[in-house]
Amino acid sequence: MNHRTEGKPGHRHNTAEAVARALLFICAVAAIFAVCAITFYMFAKGLPALGKIGVKDLLFGTIWKPTASEPRFGIAYIILSSLVGTALSVALGVPLGLFTAVFLTEVSGKKTAALVEPAVELLAAIPSVIYGLVGMMVLNPAMYRLEKLIFAGSQTHQFTGGANLLSAVVVLAIMILPTVISVSASSLRAVPDSLRAASLALGASKMQTIFKVTVPAARSGILTGVVLGIGRALGEAMAINMVAGGSVNLPLPFHSVRFLTTQLVSEMGYAEGTHRQVLFTVGLVLYLFILAVNLILLKMRRKGEKGNG
Repeated sequence: MNHRTEGKPGHRHNTAEAVARALLFICAVAAIFAVCAITFYMFAKGLPALGKIGVKDLLFGTIWKPTASEPRFGIAYIILSSLVGTALSVALGVPLGLFTAVFLTEVSGKKTAALVEPAVELLAAIPSVIYGLVGMMVLNPAMYRLEKLIFAGSQTHQFTGGANLLSAVVVLAIMILPTVISVSASSLRAVPDSLRAASLALGASKMQTIFKVTVPAARSGILTGVVLGIGRALGEAMAINMVAGGSVNLPLPFHSVRFLTTQLVSEMGYAEGTHRQVLFTVGLVLYLFILAVNLILLKMRRKGEKGNG
């Protein structure tokens, strides 16, 4: 009897372990299946237009007239607008977010951090449409005044009312801040205090310790924040649709532009036939860009981890 009583807890423990392992395995398989299913669907829907129109005319064409008597489906300017807008917003938002995270974790006192961190969390909770609305009502008029100041007397410049690439870049940079700040701050807090103490003991100043020891040690986590920020910037549609103007143009600072995401939002509702197939190709291009960014930065992250240890 005693042997049976002693054996029951162990048996229950083994059963619970087996159930937990099975559930975790199912979750992992479901995640992999979801990625594979999305990838297959995007390729299945996006490739037919490439075969029908041609890679050169579709991906490298610059004229977008899907409803003309002779339709043209060139998306080169749309792709360039997404790449340039995302790159500029990341170049603006990532340093600002990283420096804010450094300030919160390494420089500020507890009272200051207690005031700033809720504000960062609030930024993350604000819906995209609110960013777009504020950008449209506040940022666009300011950009329009700047546009008039720079191009006063110009006979060739087409005024956009402030709805241009620069407005989109500023809005995107603000939108990626919460992600970069939160992930970077968590990574910096995870750096062992012994590294800081060793650096200070060797005679390094506080700022030298922060930027030559702490930040490099947190590189892996900071890169994760950058990846998430780029994903947010590439995938944003509503706010950009409200502040960027929506015209298919070469992505210059004061040009009205259209991103890959806003292209889908603007035209998917009424598109049909070849036009609809091309929009799926636009979605496929966007999906491939996001995959490429994740793979590149994942490789950089692994190199950083190897370098640190």
